[in-house]
Amino acid sequence: MWAMSAVGYRRLGAAGSAATAAGGWAAGTLPTRDPWGIWVPHGPGVTVAATVLAYLGLTLLVVAWWGYGRAGSSVRHTLVTLGWWAAPMLLAPPLFSADVYSYIAQGAMVLEGHDVYGAGPSVLDPGGVGGDAAASVGGHWTDTPAPYGPVFLVLAQAVTLATGGTIVPAVLGMRLIAVAALALIVWALRRLARDRGEDGERGALWLGALNPLLLMHVVGGMHNDGLMIALMLAGVVLARRGRWVAGSALVGLAMMVKSPAAVALLFIGVIVGRAAAGRPAVHRVVKGLVGPGLVAGAVAAGATLLAGTGFGWLRTQSVAGTIHTALSVTSDLGLLLGELLHALLGTDPDPVKTAVQRLGLAAALAVIAYLAWRSARGRPSPVHALGLALVALVVLSPMVQPWYLLWGTTVVAATAWDGRAGRVLAVLSAALVYETAPSGATPWYGFALAAVAGAAGTVLVRRAATARPDRTRVPAPRTAERHGARTP
Repeated sequence: MWAMSAVGYRRLGAAGSAATAAGGWAAGTLPTRDPWGIWVPHGPGVTVAATVLAYLGLTLLVVAWWGYGRAGSSVRHTLVTLGWWAAPMLLAPPLFSADVYSYIAQGAMVLEGHDVYGAGPSVLDPGGVGGDAAASVGGHWTDTPAPYGPVFLVLAQAVTLATGGTIVPAVLGMRLIAVAALALIVWALRRLARDRGEDGERGALWLGALNPLLLMHVVGGMHNDGLMIALMLAGVVLARRGRWVAGSALVGLAMMVKSPAAVALLFIGVIVGRAAAGRPAVHRVVKGLVGPGLVAGAVAAGATLLAGTGFGWLRTQSVAGTIHTALSVTSDLGLLLGELLHALLGTDPDPVKTAVQRLGLAAALAVIAYLAWRSARGRPSPVHALGLALVALVVLSPMVQPWYLLWGTTVVAATAWDGRAGRVLAVLSAALVYETAPSGATPWYGFALAAVAGAAGTVLVRRAATARPDRTRVPAPRTAERHGARTP
């Protein structure tokens, strides 16, 4: 099988990242208006060529990432490689998503005193602060209230205030937040994987930070999921060190970026309960179930009051469920069943879709509760169970975007990057990175490329599983089990 050294894969990935970023200057998610004239369209011919270049670069990056994970390298080498691969995207326009324009516009809304949880960016003055960002927001988000917590909105407000809402500096300001989140993710991954040795740290960084899905959508697309994941992981690190109050507080801040981080509180509770071994069972259960939630709730309430944005985020958490995405299994099934019943009985399909979505969420909660119960009894470890729980939540959610997979992938990376769950998530990461075009659209060929990448990844994983350990460079599964990270 063709292969190269870790240095060779580093260079290949850097070339791929640079090509993707270069393509983004013409085919990225360009703003509707850029007063500086830097990020502007260049005509259909250039756009098509730039799109092809971006996809070719993305393919080089995926190939390099896959090979790098099996080439063998040190933690330091992996960190330097991460810098090489992330650097080309630092000054590029937004890639694969227009969400950053929503962030800037919502920051302007907070700055101007608008109710960000009662209206969308369309309320902004087109000629005022945030007007250019509001004009660049994706269609259905123009009139949609913010589903994000006040901590993130305050950060977006600060960026908008510092840059005056001017598109280029405002986007780069949001990218600084994304890069800071990436640095915190790296810090947390290394500490969560430290008990697995050098190879465990390197593997955690490979799947959890060097992952092309994260590079494209956190650094390139600046999704605030990166900040949520970073704060959540840091909270888990502190909880594992016995500082569960500080850890729960960080998870509370993560919740005030995006609400799914709340799942971590249940597993911090498991950590707290297991640390209280020898105490009465009732004491352990009450402390584990109530303590982290109270701390995080107090932090969330305090952050909301200090931000001055109000508690409207409590009612906008269902906003995402109103938007259909093809990756949501429950939404697809609900839509199919609703349309079928409509054709047969003439019933309204929307209530059927909503009912299936709610059943999916109920099933996700059941899976999360089961994983917490199993973890409290000893296996799997609370951190690994958290990763699986977040994956289950994504799979059964009413709205699923490709980068949502990162919620659980980054956690599993620290516990079982080389286990069954890690291998599945690696294949999915390599596939889903193609689903969204550099322009932020979701074209049909994106799904076709994702299918090809997924099939290729599956074949490579199966070959690696049957090869000799010295050929694959992948530690035997018992290494993960020995450290309490049994794969499912």
